Amino acid sequence: MGRASRSKAERRRVKEAEAKAAAQQASTSTARASRRNLAAFFTAAGPPSDFPYPVGFGALLLALLVAVGYYPALMGGFVWDDVIFSTADPVREWSGIWNIWSNPKSLTLEGHYWPVVYTSFWLEHKLWGLEPAGYHAVNILLQLANTLLVWRLMWRLAVPGAWLIAAVFAVHPLHVESVAWVIERKDLLSGLFYMTAVLVWLRFTEEPRWPRYCGVLGLFVASLFSKTVTVTLPAALLVLAWWKRGRVTVADGLRVLPLFAVGFAIAFADTAYYASREPLDLDYSFVERMQIAAHALWFYVGKILWPVDLAVIYPLWEVGVGDLAAWAYVAAAVALAAGLWFARGRIGRGPLAGALFFLVTLSPVLGFVDYGFMQFSYVADRFQYLAGIGMMAVLIGAGVHAAGQLSTTARKGVLGVVLLGVAVLAGLSWKQSHIYRDEITFFSHIVALNPEGRDAYHNLGKALQDAGRMEEALEAARIAVKQRPEFGNAYGNLGLALQHYGKLDEAKQVLLRGREAQPDNKMVLQNLGEVARRQEQYEEALQWYEAAIKTDRGYLNAYLGKGDALFHLGRYDEAIVHLKKGLSLKPDRPKMEALVHTLIGKAAQKLDRLVEARKSFEIALKIDPALIQPNLALLEFLAEQQSPEAMESMASHLQWIREKLVDNPDGLQSVAEYFRKTQKQYEQALEWYGAVFEADPDYVQAYAGKGESLFQLERYEEAISTFARAIALDPEMSTVPTLRLRIGESAEALGRLEEAAGQYTRVLSDDPDHVRALDLLAKLRYEQEHFKEAAELYSRHIDLDPDNAHVHVNHSIALYRLGRLDEAREGLEYALSLDPTVYLAQTVLELIREESQ
Repeated sequence: MGRASRSKAERRRVKEAEAKAAAQQASTSTARASRRNLAAFFTAAGPPSDFPYPVGFGALLLALLVAVGYYPALMGGFVWDDVIFSTADPVREWSGIWNIWSNPKSLTLEGHYWPVVYTSFWLEHKLWGLEPAGYHAVNILLQLANTLLVWRLMWRLAVPGAWLIAAVFAVHPLHVESVAWVIERKDLLSGLFYMTAVLVWLRFTEEPRWPRYCGVLGLFVASLFSKTVTVTLPAALLVLAWWKRGRVTVADGLRVLPLFAVGFAIAFADTAYYASREPLDLDYSFVERMQIAAHALWFYVGKILWPVDLAVIYPLWEVGVGDLAAWAYVAAAVALAAGLWFARGRIGRGPLAGALFFLVTLSPVLGFVDYGFMQFSYVADRFQYLAGIGMMAVLIGAGVHAAGQLSTTARKGVLGVVLLGVAVLAGLSWKQSHIYRDEITFFSHIVALNPEGRDAYHNLGKALQDAGRMEEALEAARIAVKQRPEFGNAYGNLGLALQHYGKLDEAKQVLLRGREAQPDNKMVLQNLGEVARRQEQYEEALQWYEAAIKTDRGYLNAYLGKGDALFHLGRYDEAIVHLKKGLSLKPDRPKMEALVHTLIGKAAQKLDRLVEARKSFEIALKIDPALIQPNLALLEFLAEQQSPEAMESMASHLQWIREKLVDNPDGLQSVAEYFRKTQKQYEQALEWYGAVFEADPDYVQAYAGKGESLFQLERYEEAISTFARAIALDPEMSTVPTLRLRIGESAEALGRLEEAAGQYTRVLSDDPDHVRALDLLAKLRYEQEHFKEAAELYSRHIDLDPDNAHVHVNHSIALYRLGRLDEAREGLEYALSLDPTVYLAQTVLELIREESQ
């Protein structure tokens, strides 16, 4: 028995050895054949051993690449279309998840039905609000997940260089737009579900089981609910089947048929919904669309190979039947397809399959169907996020195969070059990620590469306005109007910039031109109301606001502007109604909301609805405790009550303000100005100016205000030194002449007359037509009995203000003291013709008449 058993065992070992030897021989034969024929690599049945280290190490390297390439995005903010989700009520509200899925119109700025994307935003909002870093971090993690999926998918399909393909995918600069721009989460999520669906499909084709098929279907739907362009997945699966077996069977068609049906239904519904929200008819002929598509394909190939000068909005190129260059792109595309088809026996089906995948996956955005971004550009980096995998697989796979035929030394050299190339791609992505830092950087990048980009200067102007860079904003707005003279919003933006500089008449003319271009543009109408309101033409303002509201019943700014105009017209009840309507539309800025509550409180105070008024002020302060307007409004409210309880509350509130604004010199300054200007309580104003200096020792306006308070308290010596300090801190300040005059008046009060005259003269040397300086110097010279100089100064004053009766009187009295009685009489009579009530003129005229008798 023992020998028989050993004999059987030996025979089994021999058979195993023979089988192993046969397998090795077959492997060697396959490898040799593969060196002769590239096709073997693209039709290989097993995964290639392309990464000679543990899988975990490869994943770690990919994670490092992603982290380095997109790290600057973590410091980025929200830009451009990020407003679609960042201001959406369904994203902000806990109950919004229901509307995201059941009421897509609640996402007012989104034209598609992509609930998976907005569900992710909803979840993040509940975790970290609207902190941009969190959203950027999730995008980067999704890019890492997709990179690992690419590696797994390429490995699973036995494509040579699977890890390298994933590495290039990880940090290719074309993907920065999809990763660093938060709203493009749709590319990342749709890609995640798409590639996972392909992996599950591969398992299904090997072991057909219904749960796996249902998994593919569910993942496909999730990808469509993230971005509808993944509707091409069933066609891609057929390309995959052809690549693996060289044919597409009826069974293959039947398997993907339900996927085609589901994809078509969802894509058709989404397209119809988009058309209902944003009707679009770009009126391109089929020939022109074919030219656009061919050019776009070569454009994407070029950017994959040479990813430089990447723009968010690329220039629109010319198309037309007679355009030879456009036909050249078409001819080149057809020639390439034919070449790959006829060469498939020699180079394999892989290159053609990769090109077909590239074409099929890009097909929804090649221009055969109108979509909104075609108004800006025919191409975008983000459009090839999935499609580019096909080109990368073909090019890198072929390169890896070619490198395998080199000597060991040469392969090491190639490896060094490849790793350097990946590092360069990571560096380019790192650099490109910086443009998503903020909207100024973002739109500046766009106009630098494409100055004619649609709305680029318009959006740049808005971003510059928001940042307070008004001079640059004005220039950008002017360019925007020149580029799109039919676009009402461009005029609205320019009108806003002009209003900032107080150029209200010019702003009105610009806005009226905008109304001619777009009569129902709500931004233009609302800004015409703003101009009229700032010009205190409140009735006219109401008409413009009402026109804006008629255009858009939910236009927040128009309701708020109308409420303010009604307040100034004394129509307080109506003002409150419109301001509350504005609040119901949910202002997206807490400061604006607080200011509206403050104005409601003031209107209620005017109506003696004191409880409502106080409550409104307190609500405003709860929203923004450091906002000075509601603080001052509550102080004025309490001061007006004059009750012991109100005075006690006022003292308590002042202490509260002091604590809240301890590091806010602007707010403290406003309180100090309130006591100085409104209440005329100069001692208390001085205390608050002291608080300003504690926060900022060099706060110029506080020195000016403190000096004025000291002047009113007749503490002239201190006033002089305080005014001088303000001038020393900012010699170019617009109020310097006024401060010098106050120094002169203080010196005059102290009896230092020549010092005072020196200050008045200094002002006149800078501005010979300064009326107040002329008046003060003339008065001083008169009191010094320098009547001739006084008369000359008053004469200059008359030239500047010929209808001022009092100046004529002063001039005439100076002439009287010079003995020039006839001139004095004429001047006094003229002064009385201007104002018969000037008693001094009558008195001096009587004296002259008596002396003349």
